[in-house]
Amino acid sequence: MIPDQRRERLLVELRGAGVLSVRELVELLGVSHMTVRRDIASLEAEGRVASVPGGVRLVDQLHSEPPYRAKASVRLDEKRAIAREAVGLIGNDQVVYLDAGTTLGQVAPLLWSHTGLTVVTNDLTTAVLLSEHPGLELYHVGGRVDRANRSTVGELTARAVRELNLDVALISTSSWDEQRGSTTPHEAKVPVKQAAMEVAARSYLVAGSDKYGQVGTFRVADLTGFDAVVTDSGLPAAVTARLRARGVVLRTAPPPGAPAYA
Repeated sequence: MIPDQRRERLLVELRGAGVLSVRELVELLGVSHMTVRRDIASLEAEGRVASVPGGVRLVDQLHSEPPYRAKASVRLDEKRAIAREAVGLIGNDQVVYLDAGTTLGQVAPLLWSHTGLTVVTNDLTTAVLLSEHPGLELYHVGGRVDRANRSTVGELTARAVRELNLDVALISTSSWDEQRGSTTPHEAKVPVKQAAMEVAARSYLVAGSDKYGQVGTFRVADLTGFDAVVTDSGLPAAVTARLRARGVVLRTAPPPGAPAYA
């Protein structure tokens, strides 16, 4: 088979299996490990597949997100590790935007040691938690309430964000990949995230590796539009190398249980 035929066969096999290891593909296609890895890299560059440790899977089209309550206790150790990495990007006496989401919700409890902070958020749970912190200024940006995700969304919320000058914006995402950047299945979230990026001196995408290779209908920003992507240690090495080759700055949190700044 010529390379294009072989890659189409690879896609056919993935549609049947969902996820395949490199070893399985070597046997199915009758080619070398090197050839399979080249094919995976080519298809991933086209945004058609996503690497996983030891193998590959089809890119998932994300049509909806689980509600806040369902997400809150999932991959909690990884979320806390990412939060520890992200909080290191926040200094004293800054104006900080915390986007909605359960990963960024883990940042809020780590802010007690900071002084002189002004925190802006569209997340209702984060706002309630930080309302107990006597040492910071807190602003919740109003707008239409997304009950399932416990946040405010839409153009009214975005207009409020645009009235501010932010030092740091931490942006969440439900889906991200090399080609399409940060995306979401919910149109009303896009203007809020983009507004925070527009008015922030520095913006960071805070994204779990489990969301890599998923694509939502609505595009927020290319990965190079962020000063860095803060993620956990679960990205395959090949993905990390390709992202960095494209100019994406990665800040990888140590694995759960490891020292925060090893």
